[in-house]
Amino acid sequence: MQLLIIEDDINLANTLARRLTKHGFTCLLAHNKAQAIGAAKNFAPTHILLDMKLADDNGLALIAPLRALLTDAHIVLLTGFASIATAVEAMRLGANDYLTKPVDMLTLLRSLTGTIEPITELVADDIATMSPERLEWEHIQQVLHTNQGNISATARQLNMHRRTLQRKLQKKPVQQ
Repeated sequence: MQLLIIEDDINLANTLARRLTKHGFTCLLAHNKAQAIGAAKNFAPTHILLDMKLADDNGLALIAPLRALLTDAHIVLLTGFASIATAVEAMRLGANDYLTKPVDMLTLLRSLTGTIEPITELVADDIATMSPERLEWEHIQQVLHTNQGNISATARQLNMHRRTLQRKLQKKPVQQ
């Protein structure tokens, strides 16, 4: 199974690719509209994981061109800004599924493969290997990235004192 991950957050894209490779996907990353269209033509993926917000582009606008290029590809739109209107629009344009961030690996795998049965025992291993400390670290990094490195805004969003956040950021990331 060939998976094209279209995501502008490079860290998230790399994490998704690493985890989905463990589940039998051959992953290729694209970070903007031009890369996505080029990769769709050259890589011919069977599955596409598409972020709705791609820097200055909108993932919804990519669904129709991707569907025209790859009529049988399974397209999953992933968004941090979910609404009923965008979900309906995504399905109308040709997406097979619509998921909100953060999404757990089991839900993502079920959406990509179209199964509702247990996927593999590896999914449980993926969940079990991420410690609460590592999960917190990943979440802080994601929110910090969203706030473009602004520690005060990140602390407010996390409902955390600024100094506490600074102490957490000084620590090295814990291993999986």
